[in-house]
Amino acid sequence: MGFLAAICTTASFVPQAFKVYKTRKVGDISFGMFLLMSVGVALWDVYGIMIGALPLIVANTITLALSLYILSMKIKIEGKNLFFG
Repeated sequence: MGFLAAICTTASFVPQAFKVYKTRKVGDISFGMFLLMSVGVALWDVYGIMIGALPLIVANTITLALSLYILSMKIKIEGKNLFFG
């Protein structure tokens, strides 16, 4: 059950990451949402490591990589406009 849930939630980030990679457009992506999501996923990853839950570790490591990719592209493309609008 854990791996099925992990596959679904992790896979939900793939289309967005692919779209950002393909189009280099990030205007409609919320910086705040992806920042909070990245922090939350990183914390879930740490928790998974602490309790030795492989589904949490695998899913959150992959999700964190995808989320950080999207967040880094948002920063790279929009730069200072993120903070000074």
